[in-house]
Amino acid sequence: MEWLYKNWKKFGKNFEEGGKLSWLSSFYDAFDTFLFTPQTTAKRNGTHIHDGSDSKRTMILVVIALVPALLFGMFNVGYQHLLATGQLAAGMTAALWWKAFGFGLLAVLPFIIVSYAVGLGIEFVVAQIKHEEVAEGFLVTGFIIPLIVPINTPLWQVAIAVAFAVIFAKEVFGGTGYNIFNVALIARAFLFFAYPSHMTGDEPFIRTGGTWGWDGGHALVDGFSGATPLTQMATGTPVSQSFWDMVNGLVPGSVGETCIWAIALGACLLIATGVASWKTMLATFIGGGLTAWLFNVTCTSFPAVSLSVQSSWLLTLSHPLEPSAVSGFTASSSDL
Repeated sequence: MEWLYKNWKKFGKNFEEGGKLSWLSSFYDAFDTFLFTPQTTAKRNGTHIHDGSDSKRTMILVVIALVPALLFGMFNVGYQHLLATGQLAAGMTAALWWKAFGFGLLAVLPFIIVSYAVGLGIEFVVAQIKHEEVAEGFLVTGFIIPLIVPINTPLWQVAIAVAFAVIFAKEVFGGTGYNIFNVALIARAFLFFAYPSHMTGDEPFIRTGGTWGWDGGHALVDGFSGATPLTQMATGTPVSQSFWDMVNGLVPGSVGETCIWAIALGACLLIATGVASWKTMLATFIGGGLTAWLFNVTCTSFPAVSLSVQSSWLLTLSHPLEPSAVSGFTASSSDL
C-alpha cells in the first residue's frame, strides 16, 4: 500500500500548478481524498479537531447505512415481478429467490449508474471551472435518488431530474453547504411535476416486462394491480397486503422505501456512529403525525382516508425514505 501511495503522489505532481495536467487538479484531488486519508490537519492552535476524518468518510458511512434498503429494494423489485407474472404460484424457492434478486439488480443498477454519472459529472465540471475541490455531498445524493423513484421511471427522465436538481438546487446557490434545498428531494419533486404519469398510479412501481431482455413475455396473473397500499386506501379499495408484508417491505413502491427494518438498520448505524441524531429522526415522525392529525381534524371538504386506516398500519406507511432513510443526518447537511 505504501508503494501505491508513493507512486500515486508522484503521479499527482502532474496536476499541481505548473504541471501539464494542472487544469484537471480538481479531478485528481477528488480521487486522492477519496482513496487515501488526508495527511493534513488543522494547525495546533485554536479549537480544532486534529483528526484524519473528513466529510467524505462521513458521507461513506451514510452510503453504507443505505445499503440494506438498496439490497432489499433490489430483491423486492424482482419479487414483485415474479408475483405479478405468476411465477410464485407454487411458492418461493431458493432458485426463485436468487432470480428475484438478480432481476432487481439488473433493473436498479442502471439507475445508480445514471445518477452518479450525471450528478458527479456536473460536480466535476463545476469544480474545475471554479478551481475548487469537488464536493463530496453527491456521494449520498447519488445513492438516494435511485431509491426514491419508481422502478419503471425512464432513465432519461432520471438523468434530466438529477441535472436539474444539482444545477438549480445546489450549484446556483454556491455549491455544497450553501444550498437551501435537499437535492434528492428536488430531483423527486421535479419528476413528480414534470412526468406525473410515470410517478403515480398502478403502473410505475412494478416491472411487469423483462429487464434488459431477461424474463420478459410472461402473462400477468388474473386481477393483477400494481397499486401501492396508499393508492388502494385513497381509492377506497381494500388493501391487498398484510400488515407484516408492509413491515417487511413486500409491497409495491419506490425501490428503497418499502422495508421498515432495512431502513431501521441504517438509522441505527448512523445513530451508533454519531453521524445522525435520534432526536431529529423522532421529530420527523412527530411532525408528520401532528401534521396528518391537523389535516384530518380541520379538512372537511374531502374524506380523510387515513382516519379509516388501522393506527398500527400508519408507521408502515410513513417511514420517510422518500426523501431518505437518514432524516437525522439531513438536518446537519442540506446537501443530500
